Amino acid sequence: MRHFPLFDLKLTTPRLELRFPSLDDLEQIADVAAEGVHEPGFMPFTFPWSDTTPGKRALSVIQHQFRLWGGVTPEDWSLELAVVHDGRAIGFQGLTASDFAVRKEVLSGSWIGRRFQGQGIGTEMRGAILHLAFAGLKADYATTDVFEDNLASLGVTRKLGYHEDGMRTHNRQGRRVNVRLFRLAVQDWTPRPDIEIHGLEACLPFLGAEEA
Repeated sequence: MRHFPLFDLKLTTPRLELRFPSLDDLEQIADVAAEGVHEPGFMPFTFPWSDTTPGKRALSVIQHQFRLWGGVTPEDWSLELAVVHDGRAIGFQGLTASDFAVRKEVLSGSWIGRRFQGQGIGTEMRGAILHLAFAGLKADYATTDVFEDNLASLGVTRKLGYHEDGMRTHNRQGRRVNVRLFRLAVQDWTPRPDIEIHGLEACLPFLGAEEA
């Protein structure tokens, strides 16, 4: 799309495709969300969007994307790329930044359907978004934050080379829980020659990365 080239942005890995979502992708991911994205009684998200009925959970996925699309500016943006595995969209891998042109720092977050977890997909999709951040946008730092009891996400984060960068507390549904902060510097990142970026050049001005 000439006036909104983010629709042409795509990353490819050995098993996955990460792309700016189409309406069909949103429909598929909404269905996945309705099926469930985590175990009952456990909340991995700082905003508990998944703690509702299947129908409302599905609708929230679609409405949230529409809000993100309308809010993209070079000074403040949030991309959530559809994660496609075996031809089906199964979740999102996100990347967020504020004042990227100056700060050169991004924050990542993600989720996939519960039945697709435990297959290494989380590690591969995070590796892809780090490749976009460092090789594509020329970021200096990538950050993420994880509840201390989210062992799967902690495992992915440490496997990809992030270093602990502090802690904060969070009110998670009426209970205090610690959030571990992590940071990965570009010099500590391991490039992935098996990951390709498509359609990025026209997107750079939208992301405050004209000099990338």
